[in-house]
Amino acid sequence: MQMSKFKLISQAYEVLSDPKKRDLYDQGGEQAIKEGGLSGGSFSSPMDIFDMFFGGGGRMNRERRGKNVVHQLGVSLEDLYNGITRKLALQKNVICGKCEGYGGKRGAVEKCPVCKGRGMQVLVQQIGPGMVQQIQTVCPECKGQGERINPKDRCDNCNGCKVVREKKIIEVHVDKGMKDGQKIVFHGEGDQEPDLEPGDVIIVLDQKDHSVFQRRGHDLITKMRIQLSEALCGFRKTIETLDNRVLVISSRP
Repeated sequence: MQMSKFKLISQAYEVLSDPKKRDLYDQGGEQAIKEGGLSGGSFSSPMDIFDMFFGGGGRMNRERRGKNVVHQLGVSLEDLYNGITRKLALQKNVICGKCEGYGGKRGAVEKCPVCKGRGMQVLVQQIGPGMVQQIQTVCPECKGQGERINPKDRCDNCNGCKVVREKKIIEVHVDKGMKDGQKIVFHGEGDQEPDLEPGDVIIVLDQKDHSVFQRRGHDLITKMRIQLSEALCGFRKTIETLDNRVLVISSRP
């Protein structure tokens, strides 16, 4: 990549990623940015931009959030009609309390010499005459962590993994009128990782089929079988609703 193009890309990303500079650009354009002191991008090399897009160990990667965790919760039509609170047991990663997320002694943690702390390796393969292909893979030495710890200095609680598995009980409040496929989000309750903001736990409601009613929008639909004599002479029947009320259905002759 030519340095002039790299400089332009770096400038553009710095403006877009900074709300103050973005507002300044909206008000006064590029000249306002120059007067505001933009130095031409905060990336020291094109590899930093590569890290930004492909998840390497650079500065932008350390600012990302953890992954969201999605769980399905089976509910009946009665649950959606009346509302219900369900307790759900989850297994999640939490920062190790013994080593405080360092994985071992603080002085024992060193930058991975294989990937230079990026956590990723770029392999170049020749796929034809004059043609090469770049493939990014997780560093096998540090397993994408960007650093390693001598086995003798690893934390005996998390074995150098920096996190431990923990059981978490959450209460899921299903409100009246919620729909099949609706999401309930628990912000920041996802897996924890050092230097990362935890992701969310997302509960997706999965409605089970009902033997009597079907839902259509905000309405409940059911079919009632009647005899020919009832159709001609009229009838009076009862039906039990999802909240245990009894409705009287009648038809005149």
